[in-house]
Amino acid sequence: QVQLVESGGGLVQAGGSLRLSCAASGVTFSTWRMGWFRQAPGKEREFVAAISRGDGNRYYTTSVKGRFTISRDNAKNTAYLQMNSLKPEDTAIYYCAADQSTIWPMPRGGINYWGQGTQVTVSS
Repeated sequence: QVQLVESGGGLVQAGGSLRLSCAASGVTFSTWRMGWFRQAPGKEREFVAAISRGDGNRYYTTSVKGRFTISRDNAKNTAYLQMNSLKPEDTAIYYCAADQSTIWPMPRGGINYWGQGTQVTVSS
C-alpha cells in the first residue's frame, strides 16, 4: 500500500520559516518524481515545486522562487520543502505528490499518489 505522509506544518509569523517533510512508503521512492501542491480556502489546488527522481532538476512556481527549496533524500524515502520568508498568502494546506511523468512542471492530472495534507498558516 502506497502512503505519502506529510508533517511539519503549523502556525508561523510572516517572515518566518517552516520545513515540510513527506515520508513515502510502499513505493520505490527513487523512481518517483516528487512535488508539493497547496490549496487555500476557496481556491483550486496549485503547483508549488517539484524535484526529479535523481535530484538533478527542480521546478518552482513563480511566487515561491527564491524563498522555497525542494529537496529529497532517497535513502530516507523522504522529500522536503524548506519554506523561508513566509507570507500570509502562503497560508494553505500543503500536499505531497508523486508521479512518473516527464512533463514539467508537474501536471495535476498526472499525479499517481497524494498525501493527506498539512496545514500551514502564516500570520501577519
